[in-house]
Amino acid sequence: MIVYGTGYSPYVRKVLIALTEKDVSYEHRPVMFHAPDPEFQAASPLGKIPAIEDGAFRLADSSAVLWYIERKHPTPALVPSEPQALGRAVWFDKFGDTELFSKLIVPFVERVLKPNMMGQPTDEAAVAKALDKDLPPLFDYLDREISGPYLAGDAFSIADISVATGFFNFQLAKAQIDAERWPRLARYVAAMLARPSFVAAQDSRKG
Repeated sequence: MIVYGTGYSPYVRKVLIALTEKDVSYEHRPVMFHAPDPEFQAASPLGKIPAIEDGAFRLADSSAVLWYIERKHPTPALVPSEPQALGRAVWFDKFGDTELFSKLIVPFVERVLKPNMMGQPTDEAAVAKALDKDLPPLFDYLDREISGPYLAGDAFSIADISVATGFFNFQLAKAQIDAERWPRLARYVAAMLARPSFVAAQDSRKG
């Protein structure tokens, strides 16, 4: 399997983490959005990352790819079978991709991406808004929802992948979770980012 997309992308890391958890071998091609690479364009007609090529099969979108990987390589399971845990896993996959990501990525965009990769100045007002206004309600919610080591049931799942992966970018931007205000979230994120599959995915960032 070929995985297209820069390892700086939390969405790409979702796929890399899942493949590592399932011990599936892959080739990582760290292209950026809308890269002119014809093979990437064939796998992702809209130019979005991640995309995969698995033999003659091509697919884009991190959640779609996770479900494909789950069905092709079902062990260990990353999608719970128990109804309530399954519902939570699907919800937190969506929550991580939509509600959380757009706010969590702001410090990385402003402090890392813009000055180092785009030659643009940092907007610290945008960072302050994310840290002081936009993220606290989401962190409050997550801190309430965390009652054990995992977000959905009693095993690691797509919920944990989707919610935790963006916090790596958050840390790269020198942003931190206030452990006194959100103790469960801080412990949870630290444990997830230390998980071997997360470490391997973080080490793969290129491009």
